[in-house]
Amino acid sequence: MDLCRLTTCTYPLREREPEYSFRLFADVGFTKLDLWGNPPHFSADPAECDHAALESFSARYGIAIANLGSYPGAKFASDSPEEVETALQEMRDTLDLAARFGSRSIRFRPGEAEDPAIIERLVEPFRVSARYAEERGVFLGMENHKGSIAGNPDWCVELCEAVGSKHFGVLYEPCNLLHAGVDYRNALATFGEWVTHVHVKDGRVRDGGFERCHLGEGDVDAKWVFDNVEALGYTGDYALEYEICDLEPIETGLKKWLDYALGTA
Repeated sequence: MDLCRLTTCTYPLREREPEYSFRLFADVGFTKLDLWGNPPHFSADPAECDHAALESFSARYGIAIANLGSYPGAKFASDSPEEVETALQEMRDTLDLAARFGSRSIRFRPGEAEDPAIIERLVEPFRVSARYAEERGVFLGMENHKGSIAGNPDWCVELCEAVGSKHFGVLYEPCNLLHAGVDYRNALATFGEWVTHVHVKDGRVRDGGFERCHLGEGDVDAKWVFDNVEALGYTGDYALEYEICDLEPIETGLKKWLDYALGTA
C-alpha cells in the first residue's frame, strides 16, 4: 500500500491534546490522519474546539486531516422533529468543516439502535445529508460496529440503497466485524460498492474470547483487505487504527504498523 493512501487515527491519543497527535504521526512518517470526533480533538461546535488551531497544526506538521471520526446522525431516528433538525444542523456543520479542512470523508452514526425498523425514519435525513455532502465533495461513512445497524451488512445495504448516493456508504471495519462474529470477507462482498472509507487493525478469536493484537498477528488479513477493496475501484484512504496501547505504546508501535502496511503491496 502506498503511503499517500494511509492515514492513522487519533482516537488512541484521545486523552492528549490534538497537537501531540499531529506531531507524533508526522514523526512516524504519516502525511494524513483521521481526527477523533469528540473534544479535545474535534467538535463541530466552535465553543468546544478551536478549528483554526487544527488547521495550524496541519500546516505546521505537514499532515492533512483526511477524515473526521465524527458522530452526527445519531438522532435522525428520533420521534422529535426538533431533535432531527438539530441533528441535521450538526451534520451540515461537520460537513462544512470537512470541506474547510480538505477532508475526504466523515464518519456518521446511523441512529442509535441495532434495529432495522428505524431505517425508514433514517432515509430522508440522510438523503438531505448526502446531497449536502456531495455539494461539498465529502463522503459519508457509517462504521461497522456493534450498537447500530452498521454492524449488520444487510442492513447497511438496505439504508445505502434507500438513500441512493455515491457520497453515502460504509466505513468498512474488518476487525470490528470479526469481533461481532461477522465474516468480514462476506461483509465486503455484500456492501462493497458502498465503501467510502476503511479502518484497518487486527484481532483474534481465542478460547471463545476476542483480543486485539499487532497488525499481522491476528485473524484479519490486511493484504486481503487492501487487495479486495482496491479491486472494487476504491480510491480513498485506509486508516490504521492503533488500539493496543496496553500492549505497546503508540510512540513505538505505530511505526511497526506503518512498515507492515507499506510492505503489503
